Amino acid sequence: MGHDDRGATTEALLADQEVRLLIDAGRAEEANTLFDQLLAKVPAGLDPWARAAILTRRAVAAWRLRRIPLALELAAEGWSDIDAEQPRGSFAADTLGRLGYLLEGIGHRRASLDMCRLAVDVARTGDDREILAHCLQGLGGTLNFRACELPEDLSIATFREAIPLLEEGLSLLDEGRIHLALLAAYGASLAGVGELARSEQTANEALTLAARQDNKWARSVGNWVLSMIRRRQGRLDQASTFGRVAVAEADRINDTSLLQRYSQDLADICRDNGDAVGEAEALRRNIVARRTAMETLQEGLGQALEQRRLAIRAQRLATAAQELAARDPLTGLSNRLGLERTAPGILERAVATGRIPWLVLIDVDWFKGVNDAAGHAAGDAALREIAQLLRAECRGGDVIARWAGDEFVVLLTDAVVDHSEGRTSPVGVAVAERIRQAVDRHDWMAVLGSTQRPTVSIGVATGPDTLERLFANADVALYRAKRHGRNRVEVHSPADDYAIKPPR
Repeated sequence: MGHDDRGATTEALLADQEVRLLIDAGRAEEANTLFDQLLAKVPAGLDPWARAAILTRRAVAAWRLRRIPLALELAAEGWSDIDAEQPRGSFAADTLGRLGYLLEGIGHRRASLDMCRLAVDVARTGDDREILAHCLQGLGGTLNFRACELPEDLSIATFREAIPLLEEGLSLLDEGRIHLALLAAYGASLAGVGELARSEQTANEALTLAARQDNKWARSVGNWVLSMIRRRQGRLDQASTFGRVAVAEADRINDTSLLQRYSQDLADICRDNGDAVGEAEALRRNIVARRTAMETLQEGLGQALEQRRLAIRAQRLATAAQELAARDPLTGLSNRLGLERTAPGILERAVATGRIPWLVLIDVDWFKGVNDAAGHAAGDAALREIAQLLRAECRGGDVIARWAGDEFVVLLTDAVVDHSEGRTSPVGVAVAERIRQAVDRHDWMAVLGSTQRPTVSIGVATGPDTLERLFANADVALYRAKRHGRNRVEVHSPADDYAIKPPR
């Protein structure tokens, strides 16, 4: 990444960080205003991982601001940008860590934990201490939440897994928002393993820093940790007081995940303390938070379904457009492009299966005279009628195309001729003769009136060859059919390769 690109990326990331600080401070209106200003400012020409990092940071901000469809759209775009890449370096780690956070919020929990672990591994390949610390905090915090849902014997092991990760993160940074998040999560882990004195000291340190930085997220976590400590100490009144502050702060910053966890814990504390009113209020908050989470998930699923519907529709439109581009609008047959697209596959399969390809080249005799005598509208009607006759005389798998003007092509394959069984009329020649007779015997009165009836001259070529060679050989045979009186079928022979063919 060049110096200018790195500067543009850093500027964008700092602006996104300012949005996050406003969200953590509970200043949602200001955060929304700044966020809207940033949405149209993704620097151009960035490294894919740098662009993905910016998009996923904004996805997290949109998620915290409860702009769910936008969050999912940004996350999907960022994820798609790097989906085919091998993740390596700091920006890749930053992207993966934030995707892990979003997956946790959506409820895709196993994938979230796997993504957070991968983010830490990838961050170790980079050179950005802050991003590594942030990934460590993300994994440690996710493990803390998992531990809270496990039986006590299992939860302690999970809290213990989180502790060295958070300690490593704290060793990397000694100030700032990420340091504060690490400190708060570290306090929770210590409380989970029963180190209550160290946990309380850490939580109080986090709360002091949270007040200085106006960080309500850390204030919520810090009070939750103190509530955990007091509950373990049996001091349920204080546990309830700290729990209420944790719930209130989580509500202010629109963090549904925190609100669910803390309101459930507060309800349990109130129940143990005999506070039925407090328990009911905490459960009400918990139900509201869970309902919000469910609505979020449903909205995400609805959007995913709609996006899938639009993708399928776009795919169908694209397919239809491709088919339209390869089809002759007058006759409905394939056009030259359509034949050129399908012919290589047909010829390759013929060689692979031991079949013989045939190319039948059809030219309408004296067609200019038909146009001059009956008019172009009648001439077009005659070409449509010939197209119908071609369909009737060919098999379902044969490719029929209008090559240009009054020329048509049929490409087909046939099994190798076995003369011992009396098969003396190869299919390409037989089809050509049927077409010639069908046009010659057709009742043209309704289309052309008393105008001269059209006939066709046909050249046939065969052999395991390219479309270009088959067409050239059939064209030689077609010239011979014209020269010998028209309304006839001629088959290319090796002797034709030495003939000089004047223009028709």
